[in-house]
Amino acid sequence: MDSDQEDEVPNVNFVPSLLFIKRGVAKANPDKVTLTPAELARIINETRDDLEEDGANGIDSSDDEENEDSAARLASRAQDQAGTSGNRSAGDEFGFENYEQESGEPVVRLASVAVVDPAENIQDEDDSEAEDEIIKPTDNLILVGHVQNDSASMEVYVFNDDEGSLYRQTGHICAIGCMDPVITLWDLDIQDSLEPVCKLGSKGSTKKNKPKVGHSDAVLDLSWNKHLDHILASGSVDQSVILWDMEDGTPHTIIKEFGEKVQTLAFHPTRAEGLLVGSCDGMVKVFDCRTTTNDSASFLSWAVGGEVERVCWNHHSEFHFVASTNEGRIHYCDVRRPGETLWSKEVHEKEITGLVLSSKVRGMLATASADGTLKLWDMDEEDAKLVYKKNPKMGVIQCLDECPENPFMLAMGGDLKTKNFSVVNVLDNDVVTNVFKARFDPSYVPVASGERMNIEPPTEAMEDASISDDDDSDEDEN
Repeated sequence: MDSDQEDEVPNVNFVPSLLFIKRGVAKANPDKVTLTPAELARIINETRDDLEEDGANGIDSSDDEENEDSAARLASRAQDQAGTSGNRSAGDEFGFENYEQESGEPVVRLASVAVVDPAENIQDEDDSEAEDEIIKPTDNLILVGHVQNDSASMEVYVFNDDEGSLYRQTGHICAIGCMDPVITLWDLDIQDSLEPVCKLGSKGSTKKNKPKVGHSDAVLDLSWNKHLDHILASGSVDQSVILWDMEDGTPHTIIKEFGEKVQTLAFHPTRAEGLLVGSCDGMVKVFDCRTTTNDSASFLSWAVGGEVERVCWNHHSEFHFVASTNEGRIHYCDVRRPGETLWSKEVHEKEITGLVLSSKVRGMLATASADGTLKLWDMDEEDAKLVYKKNPKMGVIQCLDECPENPFMLAMGGDLKTKNFSVVNVLDNDVVTNVFKARFDPSYVPVASGERMNIEPPTEAMEDASISDDDDSDEDEN
């Protein structure tokens, strides 16, 4: 009876999000870490405090004193074993040590759980197994958000196109948004970490006299600025977008120009100041982050109807973008013509949950939907023509992404309990090969032109230290 229960399929089992990571980013040999008894005790007690603060029921607090004594004993053992006062500044590669020294609870909290032990030389018994753990220069990582019953986790797969292999492994820094308003940052080059390296935002605590910071509801989408990697944008159910300054872990700008929840956003691939945002009030907006503040915003807008599910920029045409809705329609727009759509088309029976306009193959648009189908379209400024259709039999498709080096490799996540993650090679289809293969340009890199978007005459420009500091020369050169 017990073995049968263990083999049962979970009642809830789906993949709500995933992301392909380009080759050469991950560390070849992820660090091994050790968890001290004191750190384990701290995690247990902090988790208990958080549950009590959130009003969790059924927590027996009668043994609190015993837990505290146990934590003290574990801490004492850790001190004896380490022969140190517990100062881990040498491992503070992210430079957040000063936040620990400030009075009160810092917004960005450096985790001390994942600590590499230089004295520990971990050897695999089998050389072949050790080789399997090395991330090769030809490997891609796929980050997969996985929800199973009442638990949520992130799984990291290593994908090798040449070898046709797919396996799990850990590699690099990742930001995660979920139903909690706090964004967590994880170092995937460190194995067996139980805590993020830092957190953005705070739910606040009356018990600890800690104010709320950041979002007040679930975080639905995130976008790193590829030109200013210390800037992270987040969209939330609380009808706001926050531009986070990663140098101090605080909200730099809070944008509240939305009438409904914000569930999709994307920074421009060549213009650091451009931010494309879609919300459930049927609006798509392009913001100029140089002239957008907490009090006023510079943006262009398009009313597309329905709830905006996904947005993406056209890497081959810097002024164009695509937006999808819950009505199964896609809309193609030009930022130089605000309020107008170049064309709209119904391409699915239900909401379009996956939208990828290839960065290496001009005009190849991939869409995935809650109707369970994956489609490829040959699109231009006038229309989109269906080239390929597939039902991967994953239930409702929740997300879609392409391999950066090989855009014909598409990863999908679904909600079918027995199959919720898949990677497909669309070149297996002869029609796709005939239409798109000749367009594939592996060396293509989008370059910004001198023409401005004219969202508003810019008065300030972003630079490394801040989004709104005055320095426009470097950006023009890029």
